[in-house]
Amino acid sequence: MEMRSTIKRCFSIPSTPHDHRAQVAYQDQVRIVVGTAEGRCNGWISTDKNQFNLSQETDWAHQFKSNSVDAILAEHVWEHLDCFAAVLAAQNCFEYLKPGGYMRVAVPDGWHPNKDYIDCVKPGGWGEGARDHQVLYTYRSLRTVFALVGFDILFLEYFDERRAFHYLDWSPADGMIKRSKRFDSRNLTHALAYTSIILDARKPV
Repeated sequence: MEMRSTIKRCFSIPSTPHDHRAQVAYQDQVRIVVGTAEGRCNGWISTDKNQFNLSQETDWAHQFKSNSVDAILAEHVWEHLDCFAAVLAAQNCFEYLKPGGYMRVAVPDGWHPNKDYIDCVKPGGWGEGARDHQVLYTYRSLRTVFALVGFDILFLEYFDERRAFHYLDWSPADGMIKRSKRFDSRNLTHALAYTSIILDARKPV
């Protein structure tokens, strides 16, 4: 019961969820942003966290067809899900992505070397939204969530156990992550002041 109540609190299900089917019908590629109503860029469909429950398969079935989505973008969403909900959400994403489709996921980095950063983003931390954070991921624990349901994983940014930063060049056209090495304004004055674990999780063909 406690897990189910946590899922409901993180992503509540409204009585009449917003319908994106008309948008989907006019897209050459079905690319969706989850967890925010804020528009990211042309060609992406934004889904509000209060109207689309990632962990609820019926919400997916109402909006999309299995194996129909080209790409999913989730910036600082997974840390709001408990471990049970996180795997359910990943499983649903896997089901609805096309073979060869991908997710770009970003979460706060539990091995970031700056203590103030950790105190900001940890569950119950002082940063914006942190009181609702359920998990502080490392690259290892985040990989487990998505590998468990069958995704192939490629990390784009993360700190490792030795607090060394790893980076692969990535294109914002494939999914813009604002809280990242290149695009977070806090990094202009202090290098790597605010970064995320960023991964691409691809559904095998």
